[in-house]
Amino acid sequence: MTDQPDCCLPDEGAAPSRRDFIKGVIASGVAVSSVAYVQTTWAQSAPGRAAGVDRLLTLNVNGQARRVDVLPNETLAMTLRYKLGLTGTKLACDRAECGACTVLVDGVALYACSTLTHRVRGRQITTVEGLEGPSGELHPVQRAFIDELGPQCGFCTPGQVMAAVALLKDNPNPTREEARQALAGNLCRCGAYDHYLNGVMRAARES
Repeated sequence: MTDQPDCCLPDEGAAPSRRDFIKGVIASGVAVSSVAYVQTTWAQSAPGRAAGVDRLLTLNVNGQARRVDVLPNETLAMTLRYKLGLTGTKLACDRAECGACTVLVDGVALYACSTLTHRVRGRQITTVEGLEGPSGELHPVQRAFIDELGPQCGFCTPGQVMAAVALLKDNPNPTREEARQALAGNLCRCGAYDHYLNGVMRAARES
């Protein structure tokens, strides 16, 4: 029994209050989060498999076969940086907007932050570390960028390099406008765009 008069008791047929609605939303959110946590924990603890997907992959990176444990939703940028230690592939926007994570997959420039690692099994992956020569010499694009004072803070430079390498592989003698289009997906917060373009044209002349 309650000491409240009948006039103060909620009407059983009345709509729920705003407070009750918010409490219900919070409760349902906690339940969903709990389910997601349990599923993720199981996937991470299951050796070699997660959600029915083989986790142990062999990737061809910079000409070497690398065995790595990869989650189903893991991006190539995460695998390269945090599993294989190839930190030349930068993570910035993490949503395919800035180009700092650009790598080559079968010679084509792709954003590693928006490419699932499981999608590139059996393909040739090249990062900026894979451009050096047999004696450690710089790639012609890297040398040209340095000569033309392209790198400022340097954070976007690996992505700019990879985009330029992909361009010159397909088009060894591009026009300046073609080079501009090829680098258009790479943002430079220092604004050194003309320096990078000069570097591409120099590398094309000297290669």
